[in-house]
Amino acid sequence: MFDITEELKKLPNSPGVYIMHDAEDAIIYVGKAINLHNRVRSYFRKIVGRGPQIDKMVAQIARFEYIVTDSELEALVLENNLIKEHSPKYNTMLKDDKTYPYIKVTMGEEYPRILLSREMKKDKSKYFGPYTSATAVKDTIDLMNKLYQLRTCNRKLPRDIGMERPCLNYHIKQCLAPCQEYISQEDYRARVEQALDFLNGNYKPILKELEQKMQEASEQLEFEEAIRYRDLFNSVKSVAQKQKITDSVGEDKDIIALAKDETDAVVQVFFVRDGKLIGREHFYMMHVDGYDSAQILLDFVKQFYAGTPFIPKELMLQEEIADIEILEKWLSTKKGSRVYLRVPKKGSKEKLVELAAQNAHLVLSQDKERIKREEGRTIGAVREIASLLDLESIHRMEAFDISNISGFANVGSMVVYEKGKPKRSDYRKFKIQSVSGPDDYACMKEVLTRRFVHGMEERAELDRKEIDKEFGSFTKFPDLLLMDGGRGQVNIALQVLNELHIDIPVCGMVKDDNHRTRGLYYHNVEIPIDTHSEGFKLITRIQDEAHRFAIEYHRSLRSKSQVKSVLDEIPGVGPARRKALMKHFKSIDEIKNASVEQLCEVSEIPEHIANQIYEFFHEDVSS
Repeated sequence: MFDITEELKKLPNSPGVYIMHDAEDAIIYVGKAINLHNRVRSYFRKIVGRGPQIDKMVAQIARFEYIVTDSELEALVLENNLIKEHSPKYNTMLKDDKTYPYIKVTMGEEYPRILLSREMKKDKSKYFGPYTSATAVKDTIDLMNKLYQLRTCNRKLPRDIGMERPCLNYHIKQCLAPCQEYISQEDYRARVEQALDFLNGNYKPILKELEQKMQEASEQLEFEEAIRYRDLFNSVKSVAQKQKITDSVGEDKDIIALAKDETDAVVQVFFVRDGKLIGREHFYMMHVDGYDSAQILLDFVKQFYAGTPFIPKELMLQEEIADIEILEKWLSTKKGSRVYLRVPKKGSKEKLVELAAQNAHLVLSQDKERIKREEGRTIGAVREIASLLDLESIHRMEAFDISNISGFANVGSMVVYEKGKPKRSDYRKFKIQSVSGPDDYACMKEVLTRRFVHGMEERAELDRKEIDKEFGSFTKFPDLLLMDGGRGQVNIALQVLNELHIDIPVCGMVKDDNHRTRGLYYHNVEIPIDTHSEGFKLITRIQDEAHRFAIEYHRSLRSKSQVKSVLDEIPGVGPARRKALMKHFKSIDEIKNASVEQLCEVSEIPEHIANQIYEFFHEDVSS
């Protein structure tokens, strides 16, 4: 749980950018500050006259994070880029819809396409960019498709080959129609490789080829073709010139630094695109015991850039790492152009690396505290309960509850918590089979008997050494049983366990007159709990979860029963037609009031069935 009051105390007296998140973790505001400590704290003071918009934003803040910078100017640049990247809802003055487009080549397809993409995904495609102008990207893609006559359609090839006629692009000589196998897959792939070569900046071969074709067409008096090649030649020259201008204005680089302690390491990466810092991300490295920071940095570079679709021209590292020449060669091969790994020693580049390292340290320290708080809510709370009940340790707890309405549709629920956290894959629902009336004790006895008999049968089929390796909800027995109630429910559980010769501690979760948890019933004694303790909060969460799970199951059965009791009595209406009727009309009343013609609008309902449904409800009303 993010404690805003505590986190405000930890804010540094440094310039930087702060990022506000709401309860769903969406970024709702990005701002800059010359002093993060003073600026962020000011939002949470009672200030009159700051405006309803800010008050509304502050009311939605669930947590905040921040990035430290060297100056307010750097904070301004970063703030602007982050706003463009995330478009927070409360940055109305600076907000725009600009995102950074990429050129995507769908290499995962057997007949690849060249597309515009607003995001990079870890798929088999190759990405180029990001670019500052969507118009330039669209122009480049159009040029590529004209040059290499690649497909732009969404047909699934080779599955759809020959299923439809070739489209207009084939007839205007902008596609070679692989959908008709007018070009082999090998020749098509060769053209894609030429396009990739072009996107990597190698323009000379295509310029030479276009100039040659333009001259040949002119000599053969094919002037329309000569003009087409001339226009393509000029377009390629224009793209090549724009690329040179872009390269001279700004570079693409990643700045990488880390922070580590005895057990964990965090790597911070700043992403600079076209000379602008557009964002940052941190990554956790596990199993770092015994490794120095240079080795961890080396492992990160190898693992991260093996999977990322975009590799920048330069990686700026915090310190020297081994195998730099080999890594440069590997990354250059992946990118298709030269990649440099450098360790800056002075100037602005060194400051950027220091800034990344500083933020890595902040992330690591904050994460340690978050983990500590989380352990207090989970493992720490379990230890409190174990101490309260004088148990050596508790790993797995199971809680049970019964739900019904005056004995109708009796159901039971089983929820599982391991190390203080819910293990939802092990939750189970029980539809009571032997009890017809409102008898919670009898229902609980059936649920517990079925749960443990099933578990004993599964255990009998397993080698004893393999039990702990199983993940089945019944095979593993709990270290503590929690019953929703006091003495009565506990005694039922103890009776079932005694009959099955199973030794498991049983504890009742006792509620007061207001239906709030007040203590634990254990060994015939009610044990009070400090209502402010983490152990008490965990018990309350488990009790509420068991109750919620049982009620949801009961509600679903009741809903199904209500639908079934009416529609299934109509001849010719089975599960499929019942489902179609409910999907179309939304309620039984709408079906009841529908005419025959309206019933026939449901595709699964023929006219004679529609007549039967109409007559059923109208006869029912008249009677």
